[in-house]
Amino acid sequence: MMNRSQTSLSRRTILRMGASIPPLWLAACVAPTATAPVADAPAPISTTVPPTAQVETPAAVAQVEPTATGATQLLLPTPACGDDDDEVTLAQTEGPYYTPNTPERVSFLEPDITGTKMIVAGYVLATDCQPITQALLDFWHCDDAGIYDNAGYKLRGHFFSDEAGHFQLETIMPGLYPGRTRHFHVKVQAPNQPVLTTQLYFPGEADNSGDGIFQPALLMDIQNGADGGKIGLFNFVLQLA
Repeated sequence: MMNRSQTSLSRRTILRMGASIPPLWLAACVAPTATAPVADAPAPISTTVPPTAQVETPAAVAQVEPTATGATQLLLPTPACGDDDDEVTLAQTEGPYYTPNTPERVSFLEPDITGTKMIVAGYVLATDCQPITQALLDFWHCDDAGIYDNAGYKLRGHFFSDEAGHFQLETIMPGLYPGRTRHFHVKVQAPNQPVLTTQLYFPGEADNSGDGIFQPALLMDIQNGADGGKIGLFNFVLQLA
């Protein structure tokens, strides 16, 4: 059995180590699987097991490895837990364009999706820094032109954290929706726990200062990937009942 120092994770340490992550990119897409409902209220969630990710020791650097689906997996080091890691992730408005019952998938890339490719990755943790297994993550965002697909499921989908609390999404950078800064929408739910609805932001955006709901605490750590792609790191911290 692993002890706390082996299984616990530090949000700020991961962000600080981001500069050591080499340029990485996911080359292959994962085809969508069957749809599954997403609960908006506390309720048991599916026990579907996502592909297993490996977590390196604290001395390791991030790497990519193939998965069973043919995609590649971003592997993040596992630092020790610190005293500054019990801050619950801020909740934010859902916005007008949420769509339930999204497909379960870890890649939003499709033949007609254009824009700067991006990986969003990190961990889902409890306030004691312990990883949350099988946490539901439901992402949605606008396309490169700032348009949401409200008729279908483009750039929408859900998936689950693995046994280390790790998650990873392959998508594109969202465009600029009128009146807002660049952002992702996401719902996160630990099994049988309340749903956290929030948004993730990009540092250095000119529109951050003029966005009425922008919160610096929800900034991702953005790294440059290969071929002009981006990597966004963020850890969600949930208050468990």
